[in-house]
Amino acid sequence: MTTEKTTEKTTEKTAGRIDETGAKTAGPAAPLSRNRDYRLLWGGRAASELGVSAATIAFPLLVLAVTGSAATSGLVLGTIAAAQLLAGLPAGALADRWDRKTIMLGCEAAQAIAAASLVAAVYWNVVSVVHLVAVAAVIGVCSALFEPAEDASLPNIVPDEQLPTAVAMNSARSNLGHLVGTAAGGFLFAVGRFVPFAVDLLTHLTTLVTLAFVRLPRRQPPPAPVGHLGQEIVSGLRWVWRHPHVRVTAICAMVLNLFFSAFYLVVIVLAQARGVPSGQIGVMAAMLGVGGIVGALAAPSLQRRLTPYMSIAGVFWALTLLTPVAVFAGNGYVMGVLFFAMALLPPTANTTIITEQLLLTPDELRGRLSGVLGILTGAAGAVGPALGGVLTEVVSGSAAVLVCAAGIATVTVLVTVNSTLRRFPRRPAAQEVPAESV
Repeated sequence: MTTEKTTEKTTEKTAGRIDETGAKTAGPAAPLSRNRDYRLLWGGRAASELGVSAATIAFPLLVLAVTGSAATSGLVLGTIAAAQLLAGLPAGALADRWDRKTIMLGCEAAQAIAAASLVAAVYWNVVSVVHLVAVAAVIGVCSALFEPAEDASLPNIVPDEQLPTAVAMNSARSNLGHLVGTAAGGFLFAVGRFVPFAVDLLTHLTTLVTLAFVRLPRRQPPPAPVGHLGQEIVSGLRWVWRHPHVRVTAICAMVLNLFFSAFYLVVIVLAQARGVPSGQIGVMAAMLGVGGIVGALAAPSLQRRLTPYMSIAGVFWALTLLTPVAVFAGNGYVMGVLFFAMALLPPTANTTIITEQLLLTPDELRGRLSGVLGILTGAAGAVGPALGGVLTEVVSGSAAVLVCAAGIATVTVLVTVNSTLRRFPRRPAAQEVPAESV
């Protein structure tokens, strides 16, 4: 009797679909494109990310126009990263303690208010560095709060077997928002100093409206009574450390992000030293984003065809082989093609890893999982450029590229022989019903 019930529950979980109330029910899953709540969440967040990217690229331009100080520009941008890192762990715990939809709505409202204040200050020419730093802090904190709330909510609005596709589409969304927003930010600033921030305001208002219509199922079981925030943070750290699949993949992502962030800066410095025009350097950076978008769109298909171990190890081997090629890249266009190739496979590995992490982690810990992982990768992304800067000061550009390549190669060997990654579980593929039968 017990065995029959267990089998029945398992079948319902793996073949579930989202009904009109947002709850998971038995039966084949409808196409993800027909999931109303996921579409609203995806579309709203896409608008928000575009606005934030446009505002972020406009921040240093505005500071330079107001103060003429490059150091102050760095202070403002650094505030965004610092606020996001400092708020990361508490934000994950709060995403498990509070209502997640309320957190997302609050983040968008706060950013809309911050953007509106900046538009007014720039328009009336009363902007100050203190004001800019305060707005940057709001952006960083809200990003730290929103991401765990969204990540933890995703398995509750998407059937388990469609979660890889949802994760991949979120990755494509982020790459697209960053690419388009960054390109638009400079152009909008040229139109008017307040214009990028006005666009940012409109995107947050759009996201606020779409999020209001997202239906999140009630959490089962409900969140535990409020405890000590520090203890909740520690429990999240323990969860990440105690589970090999989560711990190993988190460490791999952190180390790879460290060396690749260093490599990216080294390549930019090397290109400038070789006299590569700034326009070609811009193409290089854009091709990295284009590769990420293409890779994310291909990730669901590749994730179904490759074993989890192959999808993860393949990224490390690809980067190990491609990184040294930068030494011989004579112009920005060749380097752009190289960046494009390097960005193709990581979305597939991320899809495999994030899907397993979310499904392995109980709902009451998913916010903290996202917070911890965000801190690890964010810290590596912050330290990486500093490492790259030191390398370019100590050795030649070509030697710095090879040092980064050696670091990635060392990690690749460890990934290749790691028994946990070799046994990485494979999730069942989605079984979608034709659209006309839904």
